[in-house]
This record gives sequence, C-alpha cells and structure tokens, in this order.
Amino acid sequence: MTKTYSVLVVDDHPLLRRGICQLLQSDGHFTLFGEVGSGLDALSATAEHEPDIVLLDLNMKGMSGLDTLNALRQEGITSRIVILTVSDAKQDVVRLLKAGADGYLLKDTEPDLLLEQLQKIMSGERVVSSQIAEFMLALNNETEEDWIGALTPRELQLLQHLAEGLSNRGLSEVLHISEGTVKVHVKNLLRKANAKSRTEMAVRYLNH
Repeated sequence: MTKTYSVLVVDDHPLLRRGICQLLQSDGHFTLFGEVGSGLDALSATAEHEPDIVLLDLNMKGMSGLDTLNALRQEGITSRIVILTVSDAKQDVVRLLKAGADGYLLKDTEPDLLLEQLQKIMSGERVVSSQIAEFMLALNNETEEDWIGALTPRELQLLQHLAEGLSNRGLSEVLHISEGTVKVHVKNLLRKANAKSRTEMAVRYLNH
C-alpha cells in the first residue's frame, strides 16, 4: 500500500490554490489536509492537528509567507514547510531557507516534478527548484558561519545545555519546559545547524 502524505495548501489566489489541490488529489501519494487563503488561517488549521507538508505561498496579503513560516515554527509545528512562489530572488530563497523552510519551489515547476519533489521532502531531503540551486551553495557557506547567530535566545540556551551533554529529560528539568517542547527545539536546532546528530551540532557549537 502506498504511503500517503497530507498537505495543507496556503495561497491567496483561489484559482491557483484549487489547481494545486486538484493536482495533489490526482496523485496517490498525497491527501488534501486542507486549503486556506492566508497565514492566519494556516495557523488556525494547524492548531490541533499537523499536516505532513505545508505548501506555502510567499507573497500573500496580510501575513507574508516568511511571517507565516516563522509563526508556524514558533507554535512548534514540525510539518515540512515548502515555499511555492514565483520569486526566484536570491535574498528570498536564502531568507526563507534560513528561517526553516524545508524546500523552495517555483510556481512554473512542471506538475509531475512538483509531486516528485514533495515526495523527496518527505524522505528527508531539502529541495529547491533547479533554477535557484546555485543559491544553495551560498546558503550552505553562510550557514556554516551564521547558524548560531540565527538562533532564538531560547534555542541558544538549549544548545548550551545540550553541549554539556544533557538528555531531553535533563533539558526539560533545567529549562522548565516539557520533553515534547524540548524535542521540537532540538529538531529545529538540527535543521538550522544542518547537522545530522546532537553530537555533531554540539561539537560545531563548542568549536565555533
């Protein structure tokens, strides 16, 4: 049986949003979690249950895609968040990926390729459209130096304790937060550090 992934489509253009939803529903790998037209509605839609993927437009009225991405991550949403936009501006690509997007795809992507890229996202890859792949090199070079500076005060505090070798339970007790919240923070830290393990992240932090 094919594993299916639920997708929330966030786009303020109804016609385009409907087309994306129909594309997803035509493929056996995806189910439609929902469709909304604003960042605020995306926060409401994910308040109780999380989709596997949030497909997020960048340029929306009201809350932008970046604002929405930041708000979702602050709420502890661990869904894969993929930006789907017309903007291939380097500053947008780098800014969104640094903020924690798992992918950045352009709206002129071929439908079959889009579906293929979303499957790659769920296998743990970070995907970007081929036209902007070169920006990833710049991002990776900057990430090596900047990832610690990009952390929130809480994440930095948690990283310092993590580097001392504390377990999730230990971090939970020291910071007075639940183990579930610790896990979300650690997951976000690993993504921001582009690290595969807590140990790798701790070593890089101690050596920076």
